[in-house]
Amino acid sequence: MLKRIAVKDLKLGMFVCEFCGSWMEHPFWKTKFLLTDEKDLQTIISSGIKELWIDTDLGADADENRVSRLKEEVDQATEYLLKLATSAKKIEKISLDQEVKQAAKLCEKSKTAVISMFNDARLGKAVEVGAARELVEEISDSVMRNAHAIISLARLKTADEYTYMHSVAVCALMIALARQLNLPEESVRDAGLAGLLHDLGKMGIPDKILNKPGKLTDEEFVTIKSHPEIGAKVLMEGSDVSAMVMDVVLHHHEKMDGTGYPHGLKGEHISLYAKMGAVCDVYDAITSDRPYKKGWSPAESIRKMAEWSKGHFDEMVFQAFVKTVGIYPTGSLVKLESGRLGIVVEQGTSLLTPKVKLFFSAKTKSPIIQETIDLSLLVGKEKIIGRESAEDWGFKNLDALWTGK
Repeated sequence: MLKRIAVKDLKLGMFVCEFCGSWMEHPFWKTKFLLTDEKDLQTIISSGIKELWIDTDLGADADENRVSRLKEEVDQATEYLLKLATSAKKIEKISLDQEVKQAAKLCEKSKTAVISMFNDARLGKAVEVGAARELVEEISDSVMRNAHAIISLARLKTADEYTYMHSVAVCALMIALARQLNLPEESVRDAGLAGLLHDLGKMGIPDKILNKPGKLTDEEFVTIKSHPEIGAKVLMEGSDVSAMVMDVVLHHHEKMDGTGYPHGLKGEHISLYAKMGAVCDVYDAITSDRPYKKGWSPAESIRKMAEWSKGHFDEMVFQAFVKTVGIYPTGSLVKLESGRLGIVVEQGTSLLTPKVKLFFSAKTKSPIIQETIDLSLLVGKEKIIGRESAEDWGFKNLDALWTGK
């Protein structure tokens, strides 16, 4: 059972699930671990974090005797982690450059499959869940090799293909987020399937409303808001999907403050998976070009979402999402302390120290010889001091710096 406790009540033998402090200043990059080291305990106590979540099924409870329970809890946690490890597919991680080409082909294949799936649903045919699961498996494998390749490529869609590629992007984001949350592999696959199908109900919304370049009328917005229930009804009538997948399709537009739709659910009445779907759906939506607006940059989108997070998103889920994509996601234009501009091309071991491809001097306002630097190796010598806007600098097609296109 998950339990939120004060840091002052933390003891050795407890299984830590999530810190409740700032996602930029956590004392550990790992978010789930059995606390067995006195040094780690003191680090947490002195970090300034006031509260955290523990799992009493995997570690000691706040009122249990630590000495008598420690060995039993270690054995339980070890057994659980070994079970997850043996059930997971072993896929070697590779660099972004190595995965980009393969991910690009998978994006095209996925777009074709999603278009076919939506067309079948529009014609009243049952969704072929078996084929959808196979597609999720391929996307999952790509995410395991390098999560940022397919997530970032799926973001680079045209306004015309938004509806279909948005489903692919949310699928990849849900898989990556589920792994960040250390969910079992079966749940990871279901999260991916939920992401792939979450907007299925849009097949019942007229294109003139979906692709309207101007502001929607109140009546048109009511029509748009019907798509979660349309999608759930389609799946209910002829598809073998889990209750979790159905819940994400129906509730990915619910908000923590109860102002979402279709049911106005609030806080803990929203499932974990629907909370995940809400974050992934919004991130891809606001980073994508739409008929009525140009998408925000990845880093700007994370900043905006952080501002909305208390009313819109679950804080724990949002913090895990930021760790998934990075404070400066792949493709972000950033300025370094040295005055050089670059594109983030890969995430590092820390949220603040990604790999950056440098190409321009803000001081001389001229191009420089391109080079890729790893900021994790330059701590104290070089760092990111801010996000930049490509439009403000007049840069075009910066994505070519990391996609090779």
